[in-house]
Amino acid sequence: MKPLRLVLDVHRATHRIGLFLEATEPPLDVSQGEAHLLAYLLESGDTSLGALHAAFAHKRSTLTSYVDRLEAKRLVRRELRPEDRRSFQVSLTAAGRTLAARVHRRLEALEEAALEGLSARDVEGLTKGLTALAEAGEEARPARKPRKKGGG
Repeated sequence: MKPLRLVLDVHRATHRIGLFLEATEPPLDVSQGEAHLLAYLLESGDTSLGALHAAFAHKRSTLTSYVDRLEAKRLVRRELRPEDRRSFQVSLTAAGRTLAARVHRRLEALEEAALEGLSARDVEGLTKGLTALAEAGEEARPARKPRKKGGG
């Protein structure tokens, strides 16, 4: 058995990011997943649900749940996209933009502390490794089975 060189560290780091966000004072009152969506929307602007799905690779039901909760808290708006009335666009509200900025500043501080002392080459290697891990996970994902028609 070969020791895992990336996965356990990524898992541990992800958990620690959640704990770091939970320790924010005053509390953010959003989950880690919701916080990441807010920070992403702050950087990216109005974004389709499809683009959010591609960016985060959540199950669609999980992503919908996050957006539902953020919408219930009046932090985001979900509206039909004018150019394609079959898909939705997610936008920050004024309150959402304010909270997203707090989340983003908090994540910036964590990232700055984590990258302190690393060279540009180290950061490039880290980014390359994380990207490779994400891409390998996408390639290894089993294909979805086609749904049966007619309920049975």
